[in-house]
Amino acid sequence: MCLALAVVLASGLIYTSFAASDPALTPTQLLARAHSGGVYQLTGTVVNHSVARHANGVLDFRLADRSGDGTSVLVAYTGSVPSAFQVERELIVTGSMRGGRFVAQANSMITKCPSKYSPAPSGQ
Repeated sequence: MCLALAVVLASGLIYTSFAASDPALTPTQLLARAHSGGVYQLTGTVVNHSVARHANGVLDFRLADRSGDGTSVLVAYTGSVPSAFQVERELIVTGSMRGGRFVAQANSMITKCPSKYSPAPSGQ
């Protein structure tokens, strides 16, 4: 009886954790769906010539859709910056839209591995 109850509770916890996780949105998706106060994961590539470090510790940059259609979102980020952060690198940040820009939660930046998303060599 106790074992059956434990299995049911564990199954419920697993279902809840997977059901509650939302996929990261692209800038285009974020701009179409975001509402004030909502917390989102934003994914995209860092736009060339968009990175600015400020004296107050804020790092501003733009994230664009991977498709390169021109849609991008201004991101204001504070906290640790991974050593892999660079222009045209794909990354994910968590935060919310405020005043027309995405204000990321401190220390929420995750860079994606570029080799995992590059096309396979010809003939494979």
